[in-house]
Formats: sequence, structure tokens, C-alpha cells
Amino acid sequence: MTPLSVVIITFNEEKNIDRCITSVKDIADEIVVVDSFSTDKTPEICKKHKVKFIQHKFDGYTEQKNLANAKAKFPLVFSLDADEAPDETLKNEITHLKENPDAQGYSMNRLTNYCGKWIRHSGWYPDKKLRLWDIRHGEWSGSYIHEKVSMRDGAVIRHLKGNILHYSYYTISDHIKQVDKFTEIGATAAYTKGKRVNIVSILVSPAWKFFRDYFIRMGFLDGYYGFVISMISAHATFLKYAKIKELQKKP
Repeated sequence: MTPLSVVIITFNEEKNIDRCITSVKDIADEIVVVDSFSTDKTPEICKKHKVKFIQHKFDGYTEQKNLANAKAKFPLVFSLDADEAPDETLKNEITHLKENPDAQGYSMNRLTNYCGKWIRHSGWYPDKKLRLWDIRHGEWSGSYIHEKVSMRDGAVIRHLKGNILHYSYYTISDHIKQVDKFTEIGATAAYTKGKRVNIVSILVSPAWKFFRDYFIRMGFLDGYYGFVISMISAHATFLKYAKIKELQKKP
């Protein structure tokens, strides 16, 4: 059977990390946690589970996740965020592929829990992710907040049944705080790459974002929280464009 390393990066994840580690104990041959010097109980919880626990300053999601992979003992890795956990169907799929690996990479869907509700529309599902692969055939790449796994040419990728369960935001306030942080980073990155906006795009783009997520992507089927998500996503688009506009005004 092919051994599997589960790799996780953390920073102040005491709400989530116990669930994450527990969810993979029956499929992992090794669990590696790379922590960015958490100030809560994250280190204590990890050490209780006797995982391979490493602390390293945070240089970006891509860099931190590649570092975690480099610390893994086995080439086949399953990369999770601390607020994620595989469901039983996905764990069964992983158990079977360990017995007979038939690809270099494996993708799966991610299902997000928002304030206690599973979101199956609004542009948030199926949210396909490549998270399990042979690190000799691929690595993390991308910008500061938009990291993804890039596989080598010729690598075979197969899609697995089941979901990564993503426990995203416990409150609407958590979502809004994250939006402000990510739009700041996203606006700076977009401006650096040459993105420019005007008053028309600032007005039109948020409206289109809401219409697409709530109506075309059927966010209305997610009920009240589908509306909330669509509104906050539109607001995030507005903030990003407004922040780019501010950068344009600077000398």
C-alpha cells in the first residue's frame, strides 16, 4: 500500500485543528503541521495528537505549503487547510487509491459550511480542488492569496468522489473581516500587474457579481445565507476596485 502524508498549515486555528487532524488519522501514515507561530492553543492541540509539528514564519501561502510538502516523509501528499476535513466518501476513495494509485494527481470537490449551513450554489460549489498528488510531479504555485497546485506536463489527474468539508466562517463578521484583508492584498497585486479601473467599472462590476452569483449561479437556492454571500461577494468586488482606484491616485 502506498503511504500517505497529510500536510496542514496553521495559524491560530484552535477552533478547527482538532477536527482536521482527527478526520485524517485513519487514512494518514504521517501528519505534518507547519505552524506560523500561533499564539492560541494550536501548538498544544497538535502536540497532543503527536503529529510532526514544525514552526516557521509565514512568507505566503504558496511558500508555506511547499515547505510543508518538503517536510513530508512520503511523496504522496494530501494537503488540507486547518478548517477542512474529508468526508467519508472521499476517505474511502483515498483508501482505495493508496492500494492501487492510478494517477499522479487527484482532484475533489469542496463543500463549504457558512455560519452552520452547507452552501451548494452561489458559485461556491462544487469548487473543484487538486489537493492530493505525488509531489515529484507537481507543487504549489501562484500569488500570495491565490495559490494552486501546478502539475508537470504529462501528469495524469483523476477526480475523486466525495468532498472536502470546508468550515469557513462561523459568523458574518468573520467573513467581512476576511474580505477587507483579502481585497487589500488583491487590489495591490492587481495594480502591480497593470490593472486599472474607472468609475464605470466600480459601479458595474459589483452589480454584475451579485447578479451572477445570486441568479445565474442560483445563490437564491441557498436561502438567506445565499443572499448574504452574494451581497458580501459584490461588496468585495467594490472594495477591490475602489482600492485599486486609490492606488491609481497616488503619485
